[in-house]
Amino acid sequence: MKKTVLFLIVSVALFSCNSKKANKNEAGSVITVSILPEKTFVEKIAGNDFKVNVLIPPGSSPAAYTLLPSQLKEIANSAVWFRMGYIGFEYSWKEKISNANKAMKVVDLSEGLNLIAKSSKQEGNRTIYEGVNPHIWLSPVLAKQIAKKILDELVLLKPEKSEKYKANYRKFLKEINFLDNEIRTKLKDFAGRKIILFHPSLSYYARDYGLEQFSLEVGGKQTTPKLMAKIVDIAKKENIKVIYIQSEFDREHARVFAEEINGKIIQISPLAPNWADNLLEMTNTIIENF
Repeated sequence: MKKTVLFLIVSVALFSCNSKKANKNEAGSVITVSILPEKTFVEKIAGNDFKVNVLIPPGSSPAAYTLLPSQLKEIANSAVWFRMGYIGFEYSWKEKISNANKAMKVVDLSEGLNLIAKSSKQEGNRTIYEGVNPHIWLSPVLAKQIAKKILDELVLLKPEKSEKYKANYRKFLKEINFLDNEIRTKLKDFAGRKIILFHPSLSYYARDYGLEQFSLEVGGKQTTPKLMAKIVDIAKKENIKVIYIQSEFDREHARVFAEEINGKIIQISPLAPNWADNLLEMTNTIIENF
């Protein structure tokens, strides 16, 4: 009997130690990101060295998503959380996400980038922005800077893999530069052309490639009759027959707008994980509908 009890005590102790060890090991190999394109960026550089936990699943809106209790486990095991910076979800849940793992490093990938914002002011060495457009990942120009930030953090997490990560990063940069050149070539004859979206997701893309974007949604707020009328007038004047919309958003206002201009709705997917192919596909779609 004593031997049996002793065996049980030793077994429980070993299980507890192994469980803690497993959690500790897992904690060093999990990275949390907010959106799917970030997962692609991390994997381009790190390969399969980390489990990448995506907070906002496919088909969900970053502006309105609610964190699930089951996601807290992955957050608790994460070494770092790569924030996009100004996504509504990140603001709403930042405190709870941080409290789920106080040891987790939080990295703002938008920091130091040339942001599109309603206003900005300087406070010491910091620039304080208001009304920032969060869609920085849709700019190949900014994606190169984002990739460098990710590289730096991965090297800190696993210094022994630094040469591998740096080589993968250089390879990824070549892919981004190739994509950037391809899109520039395709759009070089369309500088100054206007595009209309329901949600202003292509602001940085438009800036990169000399397009002018208009949207029915401004600052996360639904369109007003006055704004709708203004954009309708622009569309008619410029003979624009298309409004682009993300699958995550309600199509009703876009439908009304399309009827007003006797045009059509085309769905785009800014949050698609196949980042480069998706940007190229959107470029071809835009050109086809000029």
